Amino acid sequence: MATSLRSNRDFRLLWMSGLFAVLGSQMSALALPLLILKETGSAVQAGAVGTVSVCAVLITMLPGGVVADRVERRRLMRLCDGGSLLAVTALTVAVWNGSAPMALVLLVATAGAVLNSVYAPAAFGLLRAVVPPDQMGTATARLQARTSTVRLVGPLVGGALFGVHEALPFTAQFLGLLLSTVCVALVRTRSEARTKAGSVFSRRELTAGLSFLWRLPYLRTVLLVFGLGMNFAFGALTFTALAVFSEGGRSGLGGGFVITCVSAGALAGALLAPRLAPDRHVRSLIVITCWSCVSTAAALAWVSSPLLAGLLCALCMGLSTVASIGFLSTLLIVTPEDRVGRVQSAASFLSSVVQPFGPLAGGALLTALGASTAFGLIGCVLAVSAAVVTLAPSVRAGALPPPGRPAEEARPAHDTAGRPGTP
Repeated sequence: MATSLRSNRDFRLLWMSGLFAVLGSQMSALALPLLILKETGSAVQAGAVGTVSVCAVLITMLPGGVVADRVERRRLMRLCDGGSLLAVTALTVAVWNGSAPMALVLLVATAGAVLNSVYAPAAFGLLRAVVPPDQMGTATARLQARTSTVRLVGPLVGGALFGVHEALPFTAQFLGLLLSTVCVALVRTRSEARTKAGSVFSRRELTAGLSFLWRLPYLRTVLLVFGLGMNFAFGALTFTALAVFSEGGRSGLGGGFVITCVSAGALAGALLAPRLAPDRHVRSLIVITCWSCVSTAAALAWVSSPLLAGLLCALCMGLSTVASIGFLSTLLIVTPEDRVGRVQSAASFLSSVVQPFGPLAGGALLTALGASTAFGLIGCVLAVSAAVVTLAPSVRAGALPPPGRPAEEARPAHDTAGRPGTP
């Protein structure tokens, strides 16, 4: 009989490790630009921190997946934690001493982004070894609930600590990383690809995850339409709502309420996901999510109440979170064990690459055409995406092994290298 997640020691350690690490990163994500703004008074330099981090993540995401398929994954996570600790320690000491040069801040932001690009696919690979396939949906939901909760609380705690002393958020991040490192070190499970990836700089290895996703029509269609297209359009939708209900910047209350509702919707979706068995109803959830977003865009063209707008956006975000959890669970199950790092990185890359442009597009439409027309055009983009995932035969067929690959190879294999308690 499979061990329940509640009794799964290694899963609990991975959950706690992520809790400490993500809480620290969320606090510093707010504190870093505030620190630069306080020391330089330049909003441009403060914004550069976020830009550098996003660019570093996008550049290193695919190589990070290759590394995760070359090195034993628990060891790789420990190395990443150690590197993050060194970077955060240097910044913390500098801030306590009253001098944090811009070069050091950018270096720490870049190092954190690069290390996370390696850490994330390694963590997913280890998760696959720790959790059996029939519990993957519940495990993914619990991880998402943890992350959503921290994203609500982390910036608030970071801002409060920064108000007391600018070094406190970074000190808290150091302690969080230290606890995260200890949790990972206590994990007993090992996860290593039976067939290791080749050179990190090989074009074949860098594109191996993308190639696998492309060969499965279901994964290809869902990622391009739901992961890429919907992410772009929903980013434009939420930014437009933020601008409109903030009354063009004259009041932050309405827009802030909408964004808070979006975060709350993500948390609610993650908490509800285990009850809805999202890994068994992925297609239905994706279709419902897409058409809900279309309806929301149409409603926002006429709605003037921030309360109603926030509730509609929260509903869309909650449904999207449940659908994403189901899709990620399916992705982890059908991916061959020796490619899980590269495939996870490729999927994240496709879902993330257009996200920074969504708010830009929403702002441009709002400025040029006004609120109603902007929401209408965004709704048209969402409607096209919804129609594709509703009618596409590849989505109806579900996730099948790629042509030329035996079905059994696409299912998770739990050999001695992937059993909890195996040294």
